[in-house]
Amino acid sequence: MTEQESKAKADALKLYQKAHIVLNDYEKNHLEYCDYGLDDFDKVGTIILIYVNTKRVCAKEMALTPLQICPEHIHPQLGDYPGKEETFRCRYGEVYLYVPGEKTENPRAKIPAGKENVYTVWHEVILKPGDQYTMHEKTLHWFQAGPKGAVISEFSSPSFDNCDIFTDPAIKRVGKFN
Repeated sequence: MTEQESKAKADALKLYQKAHIVLNDYEKNHLEYCDYGLDDFDKVGTIILIYVNTKRVCAKEMALTPLQICPEHIHPQLGDYPGKEETFRCRYGEVYLYVPGEKTENPRAKIPAGKENVYTVWHEVILKPGDQYTMHEKTLHWFQAGPKGAVISEFSSPSFDNCDIFTDPAIKRVGKFN
């Protein structure tokens, strides 16, 4: 594990603690470090804990440090599977979620310079602790943590993260586990 990965996982554990999410030792040792192949984790990345991912349901915790982004993507239809439907529930901090719809004037998110063309949906939904939002299958979306960072619980139909389609062609969705 690199120094960056160790630091990121330690930061995520602090965020989970602030959100009062209790993790057992196995979970603490099986966090997914996802930098989306961009090697810019502090700006674009997530730490993900998958509780369960079966052929019927998925439940995850996602930790993002202050102003960190999970990049724009869509969960595609795969054969008879219509795509992932997911509900995000904010547990800590603020989440700036962007989905199709009327563009929000003066959005809170700040994207990395030179990436303006790969963030295309700008209808802002602000989630604070206890708020949740459900996205139906094939909904293009991205999100950014607020200034304190964020913890997001995700409840969804099955997840096939390696099949997600990103608007940034530079992204390679490969997570690294402990």
